[in-house]
Amino acid sequence: MTATAASGSQTTDLSGRSVTVRVPATSANLGPGFDTLGLSLSLYDELTVSVRDAPGATVDVRGVGAGEVPTDESNLVVKSIAHTFAAYGQPMPGLDLIARNSIPHGRGMGSSGAAIVSGIMAAQGLLEGVVEIDALGLLALATELEGHPDNVAPALFGGLTIAWVTPEGPQFKKLMVHRGVSPLVLVPQATMSTALARSLQPATVPHEDAIFNVSRSTLLIAALIQSPELLFAATEDKLHQSYRAAAMPETDRLIRLLRAQGFPAVVSGAGPSILVLCSDPGQRLAAADLVSAEAATPWDSLVLAVDFKGATVISHPVDAA
Repeated sequence: MTATAASGSQTTDLSGRSVTVRVPATSANLGPGFDTLGLSLSLYDELTVSVRDAPGATVDVRGVGAGEVPTDESNLVVKSIAHTFAAYGQPMPGLDLIARNSIPHGRGMGSSGAAIVSGIMAAQGLLEGVVEIDALGLLALATELEGHPDNVAPALFGGLTIAWVTPEGPQFKKLMVHRGVSPLVLVPQATMSTALARSLQPATVPHEDAIFNVSRSTLLIAALIQSPELLFAATEDKLHQSYRAAAMPETDRLIRLLRAQGFPAVVSGAGPSILVLCSDPGQRLAAADLVSAEAATPWDSLVLAVDFKGATVISHPVDAA
């Protein structure tokens, strides 16, 4: 990672500093792009962090996760802030956090990645002028905490991201998505553990399946940035979805139903939500109607756009009083 620390930054007074961070939901894998491709979506968690005199941290959680997630230093956002401060040798001040959450938890929409990115970006904003962290530095911090970069890259940078890891650290390439791409996310009431989903993956896959996914993942990039009419063929997968199907049978059944009707449906991240990468708004409304009519349990239909900005930070003026 790359950072520049200001002279004497160890004793810099952060009193009165406050920032607000906005981080989008994401969907990773997108079918064939396992652990590589991610898409930023127009559903957001918002976090306000203010420096206080007393040590420690308090978290006021509003919306998704209220009454469920920790509200002290064990909160993932606070841990991410602390990790960033420690990575650059900065003492963390006392903090008050207000988290306004909209991204569903445990549904394959990047909620943990969004929490991590929220904390890292908040730390970056609070340390403005003390430590300057570049894009690859942000990605390195987020990947250290998340374990893989496919969700945190689009959360940080927006759009469609290709992420890979080198001996020098994680890397990314951001691409702009064709305006005809119309995402729909279908969200069940049930949750899914990412760790459980990953445990269902085999250690090896057949050679022909690997070749199949290489062809589809490269086609998917072309479909998303240039030729949305190819999205159905481009979202076929043989590397991960079939192995995880037994853990989320309703998700698997509905994806099969949607694809039988020509909709480019895939598991969103580790699931159990479904991402439908439609080529026009009318198609996604038809997909939502189909699931509403055929699902055995309640599913929410989120009609979303591709987010092109990624995470944003606003620094609030320090109150001179």
